[in-house]
Amino acid sequence: MPELTSYTTHRRGFLGRLAAGAAALGLGGLVTPLEAAPPPPPPTRRSGAGSNNPQFEAWLNKMTGKHKMIYDVPEPNSGFGFAWARVFLNTTNETYGTTDADNTVVIVLRHAGIPFAMKSEMWAKYKLGDFYKINDAATSGPAVRNPFTQAKPGDFPIPGMGVDELLAKGVLVGVCNIALTIYSGMFAKTMGMQAEAIKSDWVANLLPGVQVVPSGVIAVNRSQEKGCAYCFAG
Repeated sequence: MPELTSYTTHRRGFLGRLAAGAAALGLGGLVTPLEAAPPPPPPTRRSGAGSNNPQFEAWLNKMTGKHKMIYDVPEPNSGFGFAWARVFLNTTNETYGTTDADNTVVIVLRHAGIPFAMKSEMWAKYKLGDFYKINDAATSGPAVRNPFTQAKPGDFPIPGMGVDELLAKGVLVGVCNIALTIYSGMFAKTMGMQAEAIKSDWVANLLPGVQVVPSGVIAVNRSQEKGCAYCFAG
């Protein structure tokens, strides 16, 4: 059983390093459930195994455009990922005579980019603008609404760059499940709430059309495997 012994030893070492890192960040409570969980079965050597997430696969299978681009958004970056997505579509259409529907744009919101996936009600309820240091241009203070939804004429330098507008045009927006889990745990700790309740609230109040992906990094990887060129937008 040397392979199983080695696997278990590596797992314990990984969890120890994870616990040490989490403790340094004040997140020790998030690691305890991982330590208590029984070890998973050792990995098999099969290749080409099918996905156990049909919703994620269906989302990936929509990446069929003639020209494809993915914008990787791990930080708010003043919403430039949405501006660049709109610019890509505009200039591709102008240059090659295509329409938005002919092309594929993917935006992956991970790490500190996840609040842009949520409705304004969540921004007000959880003070997301304050936590993520995102200001509202209209007030110069922490945003209490999603500043990239429900735009009025003149709100954006590039018309049509709101998240809701891009979704309506067929842009695929994914939000990282791992980030939702970790950040909801952080909010729970400071607000005296249950992490599961906060995460459920966030997921229930995602903008219509946003897809929860297993992790931001796997969404970035699989989008490129589907033929999308990569653009770092954070």
